[in-house]
Amino acid sequence: MSAALDYGVQSFCFRHFKDNAEVAQKVKDIGLDKIEVCQVHADFKDPDSWKDTVKTYQDAGVSVISIGVQTFSGDPSEKSFFECAAIAGAKHISCHFQLDSYPKAITQVRTWCQEYDMRVGIHCHGGYHFGGQPSVLKHLIGLGGPEVGLCIDTAWAMQIGPRQGNPVKWVQDFAGQVYSVHYKDFVFDKTGQWEDVVVGEGNLDLKAFVDALEADGFDGMAVIEYEADVENPVPALKSCVETMRKLAG
Repeated sequence: MSAALDYGVQSFCFRHFKDNAEVAQKVKDIGLDKIEVCQVHADFKDPDSWKDTVKTYQDAGVSVISIGVQTFSGDPSEKSFFECAAIAGAKHISCHFQLDSYPKAITQVRTWCQEYDMRVGIHCHGGYHFGGQPSVLKHLIGLGGPEVGLCIDTAWAMQIGPRQGNPVKWVQDFAGQVYSVHYKDFVFDKTGQWEDVVVGEGNLDLKAFVDALEADGFDGMAVIEYEADVENPVPALKSCVETMRKLAG
C-alpha cells in the first residue's frame, strides 16, 4: 500500500471526547489503527504523562504516527514536543509558525529535527493564517528544509480560492517537500463560508490528489480529519474511510 493510502485519523475529530481510551476505541470503530494526537488529548509539556497516553493507544492497537498541530516560536521549552513524538515512535510533527517569531523558530526546529531524527510539516490553515498560502510556505520551507516541509490540509488549501489553492497543483509545486497530509474536504457557499463534508464528496478531487502524491513518491504521514458532527463523528469518519478505501482498489 502506498503511503498516501496508509492513513490514520487526527484526534481533533474526537475533541468532544477527552478520555484517550475512548478515543482509541473510536479509531478502531472507524476501521483505522493510526492517529495523530493533538493537544486536546495530551499535555506535550509533560513527557511522563504522555508515556501513559501512548501506552493507552498502544494497548488498544493504535499507533501514534504524529503529534500536532503545534505552534512553534523557538522557545526552549518546545523541545518537549520532539521528545514526546520520539517517545511515541513517531517521525513527524505537524506545526505552525508565527509572523513575529518564525526566523528564530525555524532555526530551532531544524536543530531539534536533526537531534530527534524528525520531520516537521507546516500545516496550511487557509487565507486567514500566516503560512496559509503558497508563496509564504515556499519562503518558510526554503529557510527550514530539508527538515521542514509541507503538511497539506486539502480543505484549508482550497479555502484560499481555486487559482491559488488547488491541492493537486500544490503537490506538483512542492515536489519532494510534502511531508504530511490532512485529508479534509469542504464545500463553499456564495459568501465563501465553508462546511465540512465527507472526504471526496466536496470540492476536493480526491483521486487526482492521491495520484499526484503517488507520482511524487510521497512517503510521509497522512490522516483523515473531519471536524463536523462533534458529538457523533464516527458515522461520517466511517464514510471517509470507505471513500478512501475505494481508491485502494
